[in-house]
Amino acid sequence: MGKGNKEYSTDGITVIWNAEKCIHAGICVKTLPNVYDPKSKPWISADNASKDELVNQIKQCPSGALSYKFDQ
Repeated sequence: MGKGNKEYSTDGITVIWNAEKCIHAGICVKTLPNVYDPKSKPWISADNASKDELVNQIKQCPSGALSYKFDQ
């Protein structure tokens, strides 16, 4: 895991957030507000969306701060 990365896991997928890359565009929060809530701790609740929803949203991240890996 890279410096500044945080991981948030749910059934079969882990969302990875790189704080150093994040430009706070807010697309994640607008697209999946039940998953991304900057006022909550932790701010990512990956279990509030399906794998497909998470992957589709992560692909829209303009900075590349969000990525994912499938759990084995």
